[in-house]
Amino acid sequence: MLKQLREKRAKLVAEMRGMITAAETEDRDFSAEEQAAYDALQAEKEGLDTRIGRLEGQETAEAALNVVIPAASRRAGIERAGGPEASREFESMGEFLHAVRFRPGDQRLNYVEGVGHATDDNGMQAEMRMDNDTSGGFMVPTQLRNTLLSVRPQDALVRPRATVLEAGDPPDAGVTMPAIEQGGANPGNMFGGMTFSWIEEGGEKPETDADLSAITLTPHEIAGFVTVTDKLLRNWRSSAAFLEGQMRSGVSAAEDYAFLRGNGVTQPLGAINSPAMKYINRATANSVTYVDLLKMVAVLLMRGGVPVWSMPQSAIVPLAQITDPEGHYIWKPDARDGFAGTLLGYPVRWNNRSPGLGSKGDIMLADWSYYLIKDGSGPFVAASEHVKFTQNKTVIKIFWNVDGAPWMKAPIKEENGYEVSPFVGLDVPA
Repeated sequence: MLKQLREKRAKLVAEMRGMITAAETEDRDFSAEEQAAYDALQAEKEGLDTRIGRLEGQETAEAALNVVIPAASRRAGIERAGGPEASREFESMGEFLHAVRFRPGDQRLNYVEGVGHATDDNGMQAEMRMDNDTSGGFMVPTQLRNTLLSVRPQDALVRPRATVLEAGDPPDAGVTMPAIEQGGANPGNMFGGMTFSWIEEGGEKPETDADLSAITLTPHEIAGFVTVTDKLLRNWRSSAAFLEGQMRSGVSAAEDYAFLRGNGVTQPLGAINSPAMKYINRATANSVTYVDLLKMVAVLLMRGGVPVWSMPQSAIVPLAQITDPEGHYIWKPDARDGFAGTLLGYPVRWNNRSPGLGSKGDIMLADWSYYLIKDGSGPFVAASEHVKFTQNKTVIKIFWNVDGAPWMKAPIKEENGYEVSPFVGLDVPA
């Protein structure tokens, strides 16, 4: 009987896995029908789990009746009942947050970053690791952290396209990257200050020095909050997708804004505020013209990569009305298909994290592979019932460490003296 139940459960699990794999392969969520079918399989599996657990307990009890325990004087080991190893992973972000709020003693919360027990040799709790004593909270498990920080190009502008450096050890320590100094008035700086000369056989070889500078990235802490009802949090199977989506969207938005517009002091250096940005003065205030766009493309560093436009939604009207020198509309929307996905050959992203139309940096054309992101520790999660205790709500705090900056400190002088940059922005009129 027990064997048959286990086989039946195995088939259910395989069928559930097949549904998940099919949906993820197509990069989509379950349809309403698929969700209903999946919930039915889940309910049937839980029923089998209960029956299997009951039978396993009975078999263990019956087997214990016949176990012969040697006398202590013989120094023989005492046989103990076996069983499956305790789970060390959470099924979803919802189950993890449920444990943080309602079951802080859950043994799975102690398996953090390779810590295998509730305390280490120094008596330090697993949730206090990663130098996080002042803030408190549990580190998000690896399999959930990868999901939380994995954002699609449609959800964020910078991180999916940037050069991302792993946290390392220690994770929040600064990292210094060598950067070739390619700016300045001397075109020779294109190769970091090196110069080349043709020499005759046996002639004296010229000495050259590499003009190198450095970029240091030190992760800064950033935190966010979300409030949920206790009832929703207890029903973690239903709330998992909602909570994970809210957190992923919040993390993505906060990072994207800083990578675009950060001050570089208490947060990442945004491309808009970076000296590496090459600005073009627009022809007309609070608008954008065809010539503006051409001038931007003309100073873009063209060395492969996939540059993309970043534009505020308020730019749609002037862009739809741009004309060529003969007065013809050249990017008008189609009544059936809408706007074209590219402009002058580069993909367009409508981005309301950009400054408003007419402001410095509202229109950008950038190759984000030249932007460095240094991840630090986290994300961490902490939950409080006290802030909104009388409302039966829980305030969840998520915080992590990250830094970012463009890889270069100035636009590049090509060999002919022409100045270009992987980051090009539209400025106000001269």
